[in-house]
Amino acid sequence: MSPMEQNLDVEVGIHDPSTAVVTIRGELDVDTATLLHHHLANQALHGRRHLVLDLSAVGFMDSSGLNVLIRATRETRATGGDLHLAAPTPPVAKLFDLTGLSLTTAVHPDVESALTAVKGAGTPS
Repeated sequence: MSPMEQNLDVEVGIHDPSTAVVTIRGELDVDTATLLHHHLANQALHGRRHLVLDLSAVGFMDSSGLNVLIRATRETRATGGDLHLAAPTPPVAKLFDLTGLSLTTAVHPDVESALTAVKGAGTPS
């Protein structure tokens, strides 16, 4: 692991064949955004159109991290899926509100409610 990747830990859990829960811990910034993008792109390659991002342990996010989320939203929607953001920390939630991301991308209080929204959209469990 490179020194810049030490500030970000990404774990992927498969909820069902078309849905993955991506848990992100650390700082999502210019040094780590590419790592997250690779993880999300890998899920798309494996047919997971619905992504739930658990942001409960992301203490900092800059515009590079925000751009990865915007791009992932666009890419999942292009395949008939969607991106759901779950449990953002207060500084990250504030960034979503300031930039308007919370108006265009679903933000949920926790992972379970995000998964419920995915299931409600017609995804098999």
